Amino acid sequence: MAGRGRGRGRGRGRGRGRGRAARLPSPATPLSSSPDLQEVLFVFIVVLKGDPLGIQRLPDKFIDFVVGNEPASLHLREAACDYCRWPVEVLFDGRGKMYLHTGWEKFARYHDLEAGCVLTFSYLGEGDMSVKVFDETCCCRHYHGDTDEEDD
Repeated sequence: MAGRGRGRGRGRGRGRGRGRAARLPSPATPLSSSPDLQEVLFVFIVVLKGDPLGIQRLPDKFIDFVVGNEPASLHLREAACDYCRWPVEVLFDGRGKMYLHTGWEKFARYHDLEAGCVLTFSYLGEGDMSVKVFDETCCCRHYHGDTDEEDD
């Protein structure tokens, strides 16, 4: 029986996990360990139909999420750019619907939005929203920090 055990590579710890030394550290809480990043509380998409410059209705589930804490305005920013913020007033109709209103047209014009664009909104709380724009090719548009020389 002396030939069994450690001499054949089946010693202590084999087959029982990775052991203490090989364990990976616990990950930090997502996006909360850095003061520059905020935790995403709610994500939704909007497909632009009709006039992209007109007011845009937000999903009912988002309204349910913010009920009791409805923002009077939202601060939209490009997902890749933390310094450009677009204040957009929120309009509530008498039927419980919520719309992006005053300021939306300016945001839409700057970002050259058109029917068929898909926007991903990430609500960060306190009226802050990060927005990604996908065009008709289903590719994310980039506005700041682009290095493509084709854009010149």
